[in-house]
Amino acid sequence: MAVYIVMAIIAYAIGSINFSVIISKKVAGFDVREKGSGNAGSTNMLRAVGKGAAAITLLCDILKGVVPAIIAVIIGEFTGDDVDANILVQVAGIAVVIGHTFPIFFQFKGGKGVATSLGVLLITNWQIGLICLVFALLIITLTKMVSLGSITAAVLFPVLTVFMHSEHYISKSETSYFLFSIILAVIVIFNHRSNLGRILNGTENKLSFKTNK
Repeated sequence: MAVYIVMAIIAYAIGSINFSVIISKKVAGFDVREKGSGNAGSTNMLRAVGKGAAAITLLCDILKGVVPAIIAVIIGEFTGDDVDANILVQVAGIAVVIGHTFPIFFQFKGGKGVATSLGVLLITNWQIGLICLVFALLIITLTKMVSLGSITAAVLFPVLTVFMHSEHYISKSETSYFLFSIILAVIVIFNHRSNLGRILNGTENKLSFKTNK
């Protein structure tokens, strides 16, 4: 049990490193959460700071999901039968996304967890990760709404775990991985609850590459 707790703390701490806030203060001299939607994510970075800063933020947030998952894989390899490596990676994945959403280093006001979830997903099951990514990009291209692409991809994730029985190392425990997918999907959808309201009433912001400072 101690290994799971320590892994969750490490992953949460990594998730709490909010690159959008750090980069926006360094590049533009303000906290991105004070601009636009108030969200500490790459979409708001695009609108408030610019394309370059948004791209760097997106990459860093994805890697933020990758790193604790890999750490959990390594720890799982060395702990033997005392620790379920599958569960350990899933605990790390959930904790890092929670850290990204509620960062202890940044007043518990973070991003919506999409890019970080993608990073975790690419490590735990890269096939499903790529399908969700392509599906999200397709929806975003058609609707110009990043939030809608993110929400639909989150819904697709658990559905794909039911139909795609991968032999990937971290996906061997299908029941736990399905529960893991449900938890991540719920976190992402919950974080987009205000977007859902705007989508339903037709007032959601459309994607634009213009920078509004």
